[in-house]
Amino acid sequence: MLGGCKLIKGHRISSPLDQVEPDSHMRDEEAARYAAMLRRSAALKRELADQPEPVLAIVDACEHALRDGGKLIFCGNGGSAADAQHLATELVIRLRGAVPRASWPAITLALDTSAVTAAVNDFGVDEMFSRPLRGLGRAGDVLFGITTSGKSLNVLGALRAAREMGIISVGLLGGDGGPALPLCDLAVVVPESDTARVQECHITLGHAILTLLEDRMIG
Repeated sequence: MLGGCKLIKGHRISSPLDQVEPDSHMRDEEAARYAAMLRRSAALKRELADQPEPVLAIVDACEHALRDGGKLIFCGNGGSAADAQHLATELVIRLRGAVPRASWPAITLALDTSAVTAAVNDFGVDEMFSRPLRGLGRAGDVLFGITTSGKSLNVLGALRAAREMGIISVGLLGGDGGPALPLCDLAVVVPESDTARVQECHITLGHAILTLLEDRMIG
C-alpha cells in the first residue's frame, strides 16, 4: 500500500482508503497508545526474565514426566484455551523446524467439544476440565492450568483434581495469582491485570519452557 492505493505492476489503483482523511490528533494518540502497549509487554517480559527459577523448575517437572513415560496436559479458557492447544501441538507435532525429534505426549482438555459440553451439562462448569482429567491423567503427569485472572472455576477444579491424583500442577497465572496460586505446585505469575498483556507473556513463557525442555530431552 502507498498513500491508500495499491501498486500492482507499476499501476496505481484507486482504493476506498483514498477517501479517508486521518485525524492527525487521533493518529498521534493511537501511536502513543500502540507504543505504550508494546513497552508494557516488553517491561513485563523483562521482569519475568529476571526471575528464571520458577520456569526452570517447571522445565524440571516436565522433563521428569516425559522421561518417566508421563505426559503434559493443558487447560484454559478463551485465549488461554488457544494457548493450551498451541503448546500441546508444539509438543506432539513440532516446536522448531530445525530440531528433529520424536513426537511427545501432550493433550489439551479444551479440544473435544463433545466431552467439554457433556461435562458442563452433566456436572457443571466447575468439572469441565476435572472430569476428563480424572479419566486421562495419571500420577506423574504435569497439568498446566492457564488463567489470566487465577480465578477460572474450571481451571481451579482441574488443579484440585490434579493434586488429588498426584499430578504435578503448573499455573500460568496473572494479577496476584488469585485462588489458583495455592493450588499449584509450581507457578509463574504475570503481575498485570490487563488480559492481553498477560496472554502475551503466557505464550512467551510457554515457548521458553518448551524450548528449554526440547534442548534437554534431545541433548
